[in-house]
Amino acid sequence: MEHLDHVPARRGTVIFLNGTSSSGKSSIAGELLRILDEPYFHMPVDAFHAMRSRTPVPQDQLATVLHRTWQGFHRAVAGMAAAGNNVVVDHVLSAEWRLKDCLSLFVPQDVVLVKVHCDPAELERRERARGDRPAGLAGAQLEQVHAHGVYDLECDTGEATPQECAHRIKDFLGARVGPTAFEQLRATIGRRSL
Repeated sequence: MEHLDHVPARRGTVIFLNGTSSSGKSSIAGELLRILDEPYFHMPVDAFHAMRSRTPVPQDQLATVLHRTWQGFHRAVAGMAAAGNNVVVDHVLSAEWRLKDCLSLFVPQDVVLVKVHCDPAELERRERARGDRPAGLAGAQLEQVHAHGVYDLECDTGEATPQECAHRIKDFLGARVGPTAFEQLRATIGRRSL
């Protein structure tokens, strides 16, 4: 393998899958990695939570630890993209500060924001089938996750398979025009707090 002293600078594309727990984000991400023409990294927030040691966290410190984990995750994604890597982000924007943090860190022209959703009854069924999430978690996240309302693309995983959703996203990548959802959001909610 050839050693490179200089790698040409570029910015990576961020495919940002936002949806509740059990909405189908990871399944779509897996298909995207299989079909996209360039290398992409799948960076799910769950992987960052899984990296934390199993040392018990006192209840009064848990919110702080989780907040720092999310902040670190956002910065890791932004760093990968800034280094020229393409990234598929698997995220849950269930708190407004998370979106604002991402808006302040990511290059908005490089982000494709995808709404991943399905019928609430289907979310509940998937949650029960998984058995690894607290009952009602997805339902509790529903109101805030999509509250910002602006997306580049939408995938209803109750109506389309992960493969179909991934192909829609791939097709969209080749036909993108601005302003992106992140550009629009930065011009409205992002500017108020950035």
